[in-house]
Amino acid sequence: MSTIKIALLDDHQIVLDGLKLLLSTDQRYDIILEDTHALYFLEQLKTSTPDIVLTDIMMPIKSGYEVAKHIKEHFPHIAVIALSMNGEGDLAYKLIHDIQIEGYILKTTDRNELFNCINEVYKGKTYYCAEVSEQLQLFTKTQKENEILHLTNREIEIIQCIAKNLSNKEIAEQLFISERTVETHRKNIFRKTNMHSALALVDFAKQRKII
Repeated sequence: MSTIKIALLDDHQIVLDGLKLLLSTDQRYDIILEDTHALYFLEQLKTSTPDIVLTDIMMPIKSGYEVAKHIKEHFPHIAVIALSMNGEGDLAYKLIHDIQIEGYILKTTDRNELFNCINEVYKGKTYYCAEVSEQLQLFTKTQKENEILHLTNREIEIIQCIAKNLSNKEIAEQLFISERTVETHRKNIFRKTNMHSALALVDFAKQRKII
């Protein structure tokens, strides 16, 4: 029986130990590489031939996004499954649509879903857990709503400054524009969003992932 060769990357050794313990209960899986350091891991991929890489997302030095991007650019034959503590839509969107990883599951998943994800990805399919899929749909919907608002990049920058409680003068200095220009942008922002206070605008922007 052929085995599925797996490489594991997580900056916490205890997580690697847990994954190894889970995967060792099924003879279909063969862990051929593991590391807690992303740079060392990528270097070892040059001489290893895993079918699938299971990688953490939030890591120091090199993030899971950067690791996945590197793998897809240099080792396109290797499938990537992201392991994360959350399924935030913006991150999921970047990994799934920009990098085109094959799998995305949460670290809170159970043994059965982990195995199911690995098996589906090995077959050439994609697998994203329910929480990630929901967040991805919400993010996509929010993005479309933002596009309808027609907020410019400059207006988004000013909203971000407003969220930091900067005055018009401080915003003007930070963005190298005049106070009058800031005032004009603010009027346009409130008109487009139909908000009537800075506090309401900030809440609105947070809900739509603008800030």
